[in-house]
Amino acid sequence: MSQGKKIQRQLGANQAGAARSMEKLSSGLRINRAGDDAAGLAISEKMRGQIRGLKQASRNAQDGISMIQTAEGSLNETHSILQRMRELAVQSANDTNTAADRAELQKEVDQLSQELSRIGANTEFNTQKLLNGSFKGIFHIGANESQSLTLAIDDMRGFALGVAGDAKLKLTATLSGTKDFVDGTYEVKESATAGSFDLVDKDGNVIATSTDGKTFESGGTTESGGTTSETLTFTEAVTTGTVVIAEGTASATASVTNAGLQAGTYTYDATAGGLVDGNGQVVAKSTDGKTFSSLDGATTLITFSAALATGDEFSVGGIDVSSQGAADAAMTAINNAIETVSAERSKLGATQNRLDHTIANLGTSAENLQAAESRIRDVDMAEEMMAFTKFQILQQASTAMLAQANMAPQSVLQLLG
Repeated sequence: MSQGKKIQRQLGANQAGAARSMEKLSSGLRINRAGDDAAGLAISEKMRGQIRGLKQASRNAQDGISMIQTAEGSLNETHSILQRMRELAVQSANDTNTAADRAELQKEVDQLSQELSRIGANTEFNTQKLLNGSFKGIFHIGANESQSLTLAIDDMRGFALGVAGDAKLKLTATLSGTKDFVDGTYEVKESATAGSFDLVDKDGNVIATSTDGKTFESGGTTESGGTTSETLTFTEAVTTGTVVIAEGTASATASVTNAGLQAGTYTYDATAGGLVDGNGQVVAKSTDGKTFSSLDGATTLITFSAALATGDEFSVGGIDVSSQGAADAAMTAINNAIETVSAERSKLGATQNRLDHTIANLGTSAENLQAAESRIRDVDMAEEMMAFTKFQILQQASTAMLAQANMAPQSVLQLLG
């Protein structure tokens, strides 16, 4: 009886060993539970975390490349626009063009500058603005903490590139005093005295002067020989361009220094609390209608001498090419803008090439680490199959021996019989 119990115990051990081998063979894993190899399980799980982190880091880097390609593609068009603007500046700098010709060239420059601003404002990746100067991103390109690189993309809109012009505000003024001005069109020119301006008629005669571009005073003589004068006052300085006088009022376009607005058309809306662009979006805020700042209040964008009224509209065009001197200076400014965009594209291209190498390195690291983890966690099929075969043989032998042990009592009974 004692012998049969020993054989039965061995049979149970062989059956358990065969079951463990079968589990490993069916799962392909050497470690199916912590009891199989406690230390090996801990090492394997740590490696698995690294492997999955490396694979996700590779996908992060690929997403980073996609984002860079989106930004760089838009900057390619920005370059094309700047090259066309430079071409127009070169054309306008030639004095074979009349003032009317240059006005038409200026119209195209204005539209191109607006498109630069639109591209800069609307280029997005996953709803994130890329070219308006707000993007400063971190690409996590490793499996562990702080394994990342930082990429900041500069403002690539027209004002930042130096190709947005000053604001043009249409003004209407009422004449005061004894009527001296004859209805007609006049030109404002800088006078011989520095800082002063002359109002010149079509014959080249100076009919009024101003020390600030806002108040123009005329002088004349009445039929009785008395001295008379008429004053023309604008709310903003008119230092260049034309003044049209008709029926006791004067209209002109004032140039107001632009300190941050992109090219486009803007309307003042006191209810909205600021300037509204062509898309109906508030782009600048103001409490007095005179000084307008960015929405975060950090930057003053434009300041007027007098408060605007609700509905007042003004435009910001492109860089000035309306005269020979202005067009000549514009060439240098546009050259600088082209170099700025080139530098930004070079930075993006260098980062993209770096990320290409990062992806290759992450793939190699993940592959080698996965092989190491496999040696710890996965089963050696040939070795385990050999063990399983051994347990099967032992199980069969134990069964046969248990049968022989069970026959011994029958032999004793036959002797007793």
